[in-house]
Amino acid sequence: MAANISLFLGQMLRRPTQVVAIAPSSAAVARKMTEGLENSTGPVVEIGPGTGSFTRAILKRGVAPERLTLLETNPEFCKALARDFPGVTVLNRPAQDIRDLGLRDIGAVISGVPVLARPQIQREVVGRAFDVMSPTGFFTQITYAPNSPISEEMQIELGIFAHHRGVVWNNLPPARVYEFRRQTH
Repeated sequence: MAANISLFLGQMLRRPTQVVAIAPSSAAVARKMTEGLENSTGPVVEIGPGTGSFTRAILKRGVAPERLTLLETNPEFCKALARDFPGVTVLNRPAQDIRDLGLRDIGAVISGVPVLARPQIQREVVGRAFDVMSPTGFFTQITYAPNSPISEEMQIELGIFAHHRGVVWNNLPPARVYEFRRQTH
Protein backbone atom coordinates (compact mmCIF):
# COMPACT_ATOMS: atom_id res chain seq x y z
CA MET A 1 0.00 0.00 0.00
CA ALA A 2 2.85 2.41 0.80
CA ALA A 3 4.30 1.75 -2.65
CA ASN A 4 0.94 2.65 -4.22
CA ILE A 5 0.76 5.94 -2.30
CA SER A 6 4.35 6.75 -3.29
CA LEU A 7 3.58 5.96 -6.95
CA PHE A 8 0.38 8.02 -6.78
CA LEU A 9 2.11 11.07 -5.29
CA GLY A 10 5.03 10.82 -7.72
CA GLN A 11 2.71 10.66 -10.72
CA MET A 12 0.55 13.48 -9.32
CA LEU A 13 3.64 15.70 -9.25
CA ARG A 14 4.98 14.56 -12.65
CA ARG A 15 1.64 14.47 -14.49
CA PRO A 16 -0.76 16.86 -12.74
CA THR A 17 -3.12 16.96 -15.74
CA GLN A 18 -3.50 13.16 -15.65
CA VAL A 19 -3.76 12.61 -11.89
CA VAL A 20 -6.63 14.82 -10.83
CA ALA A 21 -7.48 13.31 -7.43
CA ILE A 22 -5.64 14.54 -4.35
CA ALA A 23 -5.29 11.05 -2.84
CA PRO A 24 -6.07 7.46 -3.80
CA SER A 25 -9.70 6.55 -3.14
CA SER A 26 -10.49 4.96 0.22
CA ALA A 27 -11.59 1.36 0.70
CA ALA A 28 -15.01 2.71 1.76
CA VAL A 29 -15.45 4.48 -1.58
CA ALA A 30 -14.24 1.39 -3.41
CA ARG A 31 -16.89 -0.73 -1.69
CA LYS A 32 -19.63 1.78 -2.58
CA MET A 33 -18.40 2.02 -6.19
CA THR A 34 -18.42 -1.75 -6.67
CA GLU A 35 -21.81 -2.58 -5.13
CA GLY A 36 -23.82 -4.89 -7.36
CA LEU A 37 -20.87 -6.37 -9.24
CA GLU A 38 -21.40 -9.72 -7.56
CA ASN A 39 -24.67 -9.99 -9.55
CA SER A 40 -23.30 -8.72 -12.87
CA THR A 41 -22.56 -10.82 -15.92
CA GLY A 42 -20.29 -10.14 -18.86
CA PRO A 43 -17.15 -8.05 -18.98
CA VAL A 44 -16.42 -5.35 -16.41
CA VAL A 45 -14.44 -2.27 -17.43
CA GLU A 46 -12.74 0.11 -15.04
CA ILE A 47 -11.71 3.49 -16.39
CA GLY A 48 -9.05 5.51 -14.64
CA PRO A 49 -7.98 2.80 -12.17
CA GLY A 50 -4.92 4.75 -11.01
CA THR A 51 -3.18 2.61 -8.39
CA GLY A 52 -6.00 0.06 -8.16
CA SER A 53 -8.18 1.04 -5.19
CA PHE A 54 -11.34 0.12 -7.09
CA THR A 55 -9.65 -2.78 -8.90
CA ARG A 56 -9.02 -4.55 -5.59
CA ALA A 57 -12.67 -4.06 -4.58
CA ILE A 58 -13.91 -5.31 -7.98
CA LEU A 59 -11.96 -8.54 -7.58
CA LYS A 60 -13.14 -8.90 -3.95
CA ARG A 61 -16.73 -8.76 -5.27
CA GLY A 62 -16.00 -12.01 -7.11
CA VAL A 63 -15.33 -10.66 -10.60
CA ALA A 64 -12.85 -13.08 -12.19
CA PRO A 65 -9.65 -11.35 -13.36
CA GLU A 66 -10.23 -12.45 -16.97
CA ARG A 67 -13.58 -10.56 -16.98
CA LEU A 68 -11.91 -7.27 -15.97
CA THR A 69 -10.39 -4.72 -18.36
CA LEU A 70 -8.66 -1.60 -17.07
CA LEU A 71 -8.32 1.55 -19.21
CA GLU A 72 -5.57 3.83 -17.86
CA THR A 73 -3.70 6.61 -19.68
CA ASN A 74 -0.76 6.83 -17.25
CA PRO A 75 1.95 4.35 -18.35
CA GLU A 76 3.48 4.08 -14.86
CA PHE A 77 0.11 3.20 -13.36
CA CYS A 78 -0.36 0.62 -16.15
CA LYS A 79 2.93 -1.11 -15.24
CA ALA A 80 1.98 -1.26 -11.56
CA LEU A 81 -1.56 -2.48 -12.33
CA ALA A 82 -0.28 -5.26 -14.61
CA ARG A 83 2.16 -6.33 -11.88
CA ASP A 84 -0.36 -6.14 -9.02
CA PHE A 85 -3.34 -7.75 -10.77
CA PRO A 86 -2.28 -10.83 -12.78
CA GLY A 87 -4.90 -12.05 -15.23
CA VAL A 88 -6.54 -8.63 -15.54
CA THR A 89 -6.32 -6.93 -18.95
CA VAL A 90 -4.54 -3.58 -18.53
CA LEU A 91 -4.67 -1.23 -21.52
CA ASN A 92 -2.81 2.07 -21.82
CA ARG A 93 -5.76 3.70 -23.56
CA PRO A 94 -8.27 6.47 -22.83
CA ALA A 95 -11.83 5.75 -21.71
CA GLN A 96 -13.06 7.14 -25.04
CA ASP A 97 -11.74 3.93 -26.69
CA ILE A 98 -14.25 1.69 -24.87
CA ARG A 99 -16.21 0.91 -28.08
CA ASP A 100 -13.01 -0.13 -29.86
CA LEU A 101 -11.93 -2.89 -27.45
CA GLY A 102 -14.00 -5.68 -28.99
CA LEU A 103 -16.03 -6.05 -25.79
CA ARG A 104 -19.80 -6.45 -26.01
CA ASP A 105 -22.55 -6.85 -23.42
CA ILE A 106 -20.46 -5.14 -20.75
CA GLY A 107 -22.07 -5.75 -17.37
CA ALA A 108 -20.60 -2.73 -15.59
CA VAL A 109 -18.27 0.22 -15.98
CA ILE A 110 -16.59 1.57 -12.85
CA SER A 111 -15.27 5.10 -13.41
CA GLY A 112 -12.61 6.66 -11.25
CA VAL A 113 -12.25 9.58 -13.66
CA PRO A 114 -13.74 12.55 -11.75
CA VAL A 115 -13.76 14.83 -14.78
CA LEU A 116 -17.03 13.89 -16.44
CA ALA A 117 -18.60 17.32 -15.92
CA ARG A 118 -17.85 18.33 -19.51
CA PRO A 119 -20.64 17.39 -21.97
CA GLN A 120 -18.27 16.32 -24.76
CA ILE A 121 -16.45 13.89 -22.46
CA GLN A 122 -19.79 12.57 -21.20
CA ARG A 123 -20.80 11.76 -24.78
CA GLU A 124 -17.41 10.24 -25.59
CA VAL A 125 -17.10 8.16 -22.42
CA VAL A 126 -20.54 7.45 -20.97
CA GLY A 127 -22.38 7.46 -24.31
CA ARG A 128 -19.86 5.09 -25.90
CA ALA A 129 -19.90 2.83 -22.84
CA PHE A 130 -23.66 2.40 -23.13
CA ASP A 131 -23.20 1.57 -26.84
CA VAL A 132 -21.43 -1.67 -25.83
CA MET A 133 -23.16 -2.33 -22.50
CA SER A 134 -25.67 -5.08 -21.86
CA PRO A 135 -29.31 -3.95 -21.42
CA THR A 136 -28.98 -4.47 -17.65
CA GLY A 137 -25.48 -3.00 -17.38
CA PHE A 138 -24.64 -0.03 -15.20
CA PHE A 139 -22.06 2.77 -15.10
CA THR A 140 -20.82 3.83 -11.66
CA GLN A 141 -19.18 7.24 -11.30
CA ILE A 142 -17.34 8.93 -8.44
CA THR A 143 -17.65 12.69 -8.02
CA TYR A 144 -16.56 15.27 -5.48
CA ALA A 145 -19.26 17.72 -6.57
CA PRO A 146 -22.52 18.11 -4.62
CA ASN A 147 -24.69 17.02 -7.57
CA SER A 148 -24.78 14.34 -10.23
CA PRO A 149 -21.73 14.59 -12.49
CA ILE A 150 -24.08 14.25 -15.48
CA SER A 151 -26.78 16.89 -15.86
CA GLU A 152 -30.43 15.95 -16.32
CA GLU A 153 -30.30 17.32 -19.87
CA MET A 154 -27.34 15.09 -20.74
CA GLN A 155 -29.00 12.09 -19.07
CA ILE A 156 -32.00 12.63 -21.36
CA GLU A 157 -29.74 12.96 -24.41
CA LEU A 158 -27.89 9.74 -23.53
CA GLY A 159 -31.08 7.88 -22.56
CA ILE A 160 -29.90 7.16 -19.03
CA PHE A 161 -30.95 8.00 -15.48
CA ALA A 162 -28.99 8.57 -12.28
CA HIS A 163 -29.31 6.88 -8.92
CA HIS A 164 -27.37 8.48 -6.07
CA ARG A 165 -25.79 5.59 -4.15
CA GLY A 166 -24.60 7.85 -1.34
CA VAL A 167 -21.85 9.99 0.14
CA VAL A 168 -18.71 8.44 1.54
CA TRP A 169 -17.36 10.77 4.20
CA ASN A 170 -14.40 8.49 4.91
CA ASN A 171 -12.49 9.70 1.85
CA LEU A 172 -10.25 12.65 1.01
CA PRO A 173 -12.17 14.61 -0.17
CA PRO A 174 -15.61 13.16 0.69
CA ALA A 175 -16.99 11.44 -2.39
CA ARG A 176 -20.42 10.92 -3.88
CA VAL A 177 -21.19 7.81 -5.88
CA TYR A 178 -23.73 7.71 -8.70
CA GLU A 179 -25.00 4.79 -10.71
CA PHE A 180 -26.32 5.32 -14.25
CA ARG A 181 -28.57 2.89 -16.13
CA ARG A 182 -30.52 2.97 -19.36
CA GLN A 183 -33.96 4.55 -19.33
CA THR A 184 -36.67 1.92 -19.69
CA HIS A 185 -39.52 2.97 -21.90
